[in-house]
Amino acid sequence: MVIAFVRTILLYLLIIVGIRLMGKRQVGELEPSELVLALIIADLAAVPMQDFGIPLLAGIVPILTLLCVTMLISVLSMRSVKFRAIICGKPSIIVENGVLHQREMSKNRFTVDELMEELRMKGYTDISAIKYAILETNGQLSVLPFANQRPPTGQEMKMTPQENGLPLILINDGRVMEQNLQSRGYDRKWLEKQLRTHGAKEPGEVYLLTADERGQVYFAPKEERK
Repeated sequence: MVIAFVRTILLYLLIIVGIRLMGKRQVGELEPSELVLALIIADLAAVPMQDFGIPLLAGIVPILTLLCVTMLISVLSMRSVKFRAIICGKPSIIVENGVLHQREMSKNRFTVDELMEELRMKGYTDISAIKYAILETNGQLSVLPFANQRPPTGQEMKMTPQENGLPLILINDGRVMEQNLQSRGYDRKWLEKQLRTHGAKEPGEVYLLTADERGQVYFAPKEERK
């Protein structure tokens, strides 16, 4: 039982390291080579987890080999555009100037229903309003509408909105984030004042409290758990 536990933990940690080496992209955004690697690693790790008669190295060595090959492919892809095109493919323009490229859709086995679903998810329902819709190599659809279909920017409206900056969490589920509090230049007295302002007596009553670089505060009290 202990051996099974240790083998499983070791293989699990090895897979986590492998995924981290592949980058921070989500599974749905993996390139084809990365997706294949993830599937093979999962299969290689599952066998020594279940069959104790197989040496642990029989699972570790192939996994490490695949990770080394992946790192080599990544380096070659960075240095050679042609090699990257062979391994990952090229983006396909599905919609151009409001016109469907049916040949490209057929080539990528991308149906009209899938296209409409992707457009709706990005807030568009009219294909004629799309300047470009590009099917990326990771399967995601990038949508670029015509200029008159985009929301106006502050620059276009001749406005100079102020940047709020990145909000930092000061209280997370009742716990005070001391490091974030200090990095914002605040102390406990300021925090206690904010709690009183929002009707809280102690940090334990707060689910989330954030503050941005301009001092804008977001407060969310804890809900009573039934």
